[in-house]
Amino acid sequence: MKTEFKAESKRLLELMINSIYTQKEIFLRELISNASDAIDKIYYKALTDDSLTFEKDNYYIKVSADKESRTLRVADTGIGMTKEELENNLGVIAKSGSFAFKNENELKDGHDIIGQFGVGFYSAFMVADTVTVLTKALGSDTAYKWESEGADGYTIETVEKDEVGTEIILKIKENTEDENYDEFLEDYRLRSIIKKYSDFIRYPIKMDVKVNAASEDDKEAVDATEVQTVNSMVPIWRKNKSELTDEDYENFYQEKHYGFDKPLKYIHIKVDGTLRYNAILYIPENMPFDYYSKEYEKGLELYSNGVLIMNKCADLLPDYFSFVKGMVDSEDLSLNISREMLQHDRQLKQIAKNIKNKIKSELVKLMKDDREKYQKFYESFGRTLKFGIQSDFGMNKEDLQDLLMFYSSKEKKLVSLDEYVAGMPEEQKYIYYATGESYKRIAKLPQTELVADKGYEILFFTEDIDEFAIKTLMKYKDKEFKSVSSGDLGIEEDADEKAKSEEERSENKELFAAMKEVLGGKVTDVRVSKRLKSHPVCLTAEGEVSIEMEKILQAQGLPEGQNVKADKVLEVNVNHDVFESLKAAFEKDKEKLSLYTNLLYNQALLIEGLPVSDPVEFTNDICKIMK
Repeated sequence: MKTEFKAESKRLLELMINSIYTQKEIFLRELISNASDAIDKIYYKALTDDSLTFEKDNYYIKVSADKESRTLRVADTGIGMTKEELENNLGVIAKSGSFAFKNENELKDGHDIIGQFGVGFYSAFMVADTVTVLTKALGSDTAYKWESEGADGYTIETVEKDEVGTEIILKIKENTEDENYDEFLEDYRLRSIIKKYSDFIRYPIKMDVKVNAASEDDKEAVDATEVQTVNSMVPIWRKNKSELTDEDYENFYQEKHYGFDKPLKYIHIKVDGTLRYNAILYIPENMPFDYYSKEYEKGLELYSNGVLIMNKCADLLPDYFSFVKGMVDSEDLSLNISREMLQHDRQLKQIAKNIKNKIKSELVKLMKDDREKYQKFYESFGRTLKFGIQSDFGMNKEDLQDLLMFYSSKEKKLVSLDEYVAGMPEEQKYIYYATGESYKRIAKLPQTELVADKGYEILFFTEDIDEFAIKTLMKYKDKEFKSVSSGDLGIEEDADEKAKSEEERSENKELFAAMKEVLGGKVTDVRVSKRLKSHPVCLTAEGEVSIEMEKILQAQGLPEGQNVKADKVLEVNVNHDVFESLKAAFEKDKEKLSLYTNLLYNQALLIEGLPVSDPVEFTNDICKIMK
């Protein structure tokens, strides 16, 4: 007699078959996980029942396919089910015998029950027209057959079965235009699914494998089959760190296809407290070819008790650590409906937070202990860290600032911000930086002269993200950042220098006003430079937008109508020979003053790497000077 599923169970089964799982192959993972749970239950009973002995070698899961009958069987030597358990566990969807058993028994000896919601079994209907369950419970003389063709209901009847355990038989669907169900009858395909999702189930998963064997007269090979275990059972992350070598970690990296390179560093985490999980993380040596493309997916493999739940769990990594590869295996994750749909709960968030902190601390350690390796990492992924500082309105700057490195004018190599601040003279107020296309070009910038003359170290920014990240950071260890091109360098003058500067400003007030008029709105001011030593002229900026930021924003292409520009100031070196020519022109030849002013302005633009507005006029001006 057929028993109908309850109304809500019927609706959930239809949802289960059609939409909850995105990949049909998941059904095999679910059935194997249930089989593993059934064996675990015998283990638990053996802990408290002296009449039971648990010999691990006697427990296994067997997967076998028959193409002719289109059947796939998943059998286990687990605890089996009574008629009542069949009705409760398989008759009411989302009622899990594993979850109830888990609540009634304390966890011991590292074993745990995977199942929590009991819907995984019904994923079988994604690939099967009929699902049959043959089961005999431990301590029972009666075996039962549960059978269903889907949402219409199920039947239960008594049958003969010698051994304790459960066998699930799937009548695989016929192929359609859109779906190839034959693949679930192919041994090689079944093995690949098992290796992908269930490789680390703690009990052997066995299959009949075809092999070539010699015939009795040894003259020719004949086809034969032998039972082989197709899963590894003991994952590397559950082994003691002392048992493992660098080669073991590198082999795991290659086996899991985390990258084609050799990992620069691995991190093995074991946490066994209120939150229990294991993790192996890798920092790659090289950037993946698609790292900055839309196709690149961040995330760690996520396991629950050795069963793969997600290939790429993005929630376990912040974007600025998206280069990290590896896996996490947790015993405490709450699962929602299926193992594919994680409930983003406190446990997952706490694991992610712990992983983030561990990655940061290991990178800081790498910077201190092995600078050469860290620099190799930084060459590949330093840009990602800088983007991390700028993103989310600077929320992550505290996590990332200690990982930054920039080229130093003094050290002639990359230094950290901590190293820069530690080497600052007592009177130095700011962390100075200069921007440009290359270290060589920055070193020649006129704006660096005063800061360098004072003996202060300058950080060289050569990437487009550098200054934006530093603007977000604002300061490090209470030391603000200051561009060598900023209007005020914060370097105090002594009384004599101050008096001299005031005098120069006063004496040349009219000349600079005339030059500003010549340049129109191209600059906000023309003034005496305190920073120039050997160069005649340079551009500086006032306000939040620097000249380098203007260049980058213009190159990126701004929406129509937007034109972000720096407030440029033309600074003139009154101690340079050229200034005498400027003064003479101002007094005697206003046309020549206009010529000189435009030439100096365009010279300053070229030094900054900015285009001159009218190249033809600029070359004509040079020709006029040469006549």
